[in-house]
Amino acid sequence: MIGSGLLYLGTVLLIVGGLMDTLDGAVAKAGGTASARGAFLDSVADRVADALLFGGLAYYFASRRHPVEALATVGVLAAGSVISYERAKAESLGFQARGGLMERAERLIGLGCVLTLHFAMVPILWALLVLTLGTAVGRFLRVWRQASAAEAHPRASVRHSVAGRGTTSRFGHSRVHSRWRELRETGSAEPWRLSGAPGARWRNRRRSGTLSTRLRGVLGAELGVGTRHGTSGGSRAGERARAARAFRRRMDDGRSR
Repeated sequence: MIGSGLLYLGTVLLIVGGLMDTLDGAVAKAGGTASARGAFLDSVADRVADALLFGGLAYYFASRRHPVEALATVGVLAAGSVISYERAKAESLGFQARGGLMERAERLIGLGCVLTLHFAMVPILWALLVLTLGTAVGRFLRVWRQASAAEAHPRASVRHSVAGRGTTSRFGHSRVHSRWRELRETGSAEPWRLSGAPGARWRNRRRSGTLSTRLRGVLGAELGVGTRHGTSGGSRAGERARAARAFRRRMDDGRSR
């Protein structure tokens, strides 16, 4: 409707669509049907709707030989996409990027003013572009300051997350449970002392010796034979031979059973 020049009808549809977009989340929560899938669908649908609305307005200006105003409309669409991306990326890194003068609802209100107030269409459009760009820059600076503060204290952030059984890194909250990443971020070997880490397994192998040494230790513990300390060289050899014979007898008994 907007692209074909029916601006008033486009405004009516914009208001109806805006009300639907405002109420869908509340209805889903009230009905107990809210889900991550619905939130994802809603976010993607918002981006598609923005592209259609501002794309239609850009086509309206271009078809009437107003290329500068068409480019300004495309600029509003691009800056709005940057605002949405900044929030999504910042939240994925554990930062906050909400706020600003021209969020999506305000941009749609500004678009409605452009469509209805024909006598001030162009000035309102330029004001909308400037305010949208200002919001994008403001969010960027806000997230940049948060990231700089996190970079200044990376070790405290990681130690706090490990103590709280979380996965906060110097870049914020994430789902990465890699101890290797914790080692790189903290600069210390503390995470490697956790059970199951590759470094811990390697140290255990060094301390326990080769496979034969560990096997002798297990056999000695089961048969009550010393394998390392408290015996002389000859007695150790004899005990190892007796342990080997006992082990073979046990294996033969197991086969016979």
